[in-house]
Amino acid sequence: MAVPPQPQPASATATGGPVRVGVDVGATLAKLAIARGEGRVEYRLAPAHAIDQLALEVEGLAPERVGVTGGGALPLSRSLSLDTAPVAEFEAWGTGSHALLEQEGRATGERHLLISLGTGTSAMLVDGDHVTRVGGTALGGGTLLGLGAALTGEADFGRLVSLAAGGDRRRVDLLVSDIYRTGALPLPGDLTAASFGKLADPARRDPSAPRDLAHAVIGMVGENVGLICCALALAAGVKRIVFGGTTLRGNPALVEILRGLCAGMGREAVFLRDGEFAGALGALQIAARG
Repeated sequence: MAVPPQPQPASATATGGPVRVGVDVGATLAKLAIARGEGRVEYRLAPAHAIDQLALEVEGLAPERVGVTGGGALPLSRSLSLDTAPVAEFEAWGTGSHALLEQEGRATGERHLLISLGTGTSAMLVDGDHVTRVGGTALGGGTLLGLGAALTGEADFGRLVSLAAGGDRRRVDLLVSDIYRTGALPLPGDLTAASFGKLADPARRDPSAPRDLAHAVIGMVGENVGLICCALALAAGVKRIVFGGTTLRGNPALVEILRGLCAGMGREAVFLRDGEFAGALGALQIAARG
């Protein structure tokens, strides 16, 4: 996954002081949260595979301590000549998402499901300070990028999302209304009956519409992630589902699909601003306590 456009540095007006850093090293991207003195936190993205380059970037910040989390935390720690604190990934996500919810003025005490939608998807139940992974799926940004590249030839995440913005997955997906006459089933006609189902019919296939294929990939990921998360929320007895992760970044089609599906299943979907940095922010805050 290519590194998307960077957020504007929030700490540009900071007035110096000790630097603290949190890094969440995922399968594709590394997320950095940087606090300088009492200034606001700055966020950055970097490729996760270039550990040596990432280590140089972190060391260049001259932090007094670094909190590291995610699947690539150990390789990064070994490459750093700094004081590092390993932080459990789900604990980091719980702490970071709590801080982001507070920044947005949202209630944080209610039990809720927290979704990390990155290369794959993890679902965590947040109950006060207790965070437990309750499920997930292999569908996520890795699926979107890999399948999208195979179907459209576009291997850049940002361009694939832009391509999907002009597409219509109804020309690719088989809908309930394509199978049953109106009123034959107690289901809305625009529900997806089979993702990519129309590609099996040569008369319906339009190979010149990669934008529709891109939109259908996002639809398949969004609907399945949403259904799994809503089922987990129902089983846990919670109404609110809080979403974060790099796959949602600059991806309004995916946000719309998840929001609509959650609403249809009686769940409240909350999309964290800067939610892809929840793990990095949590790692920063937890390391700072030590």
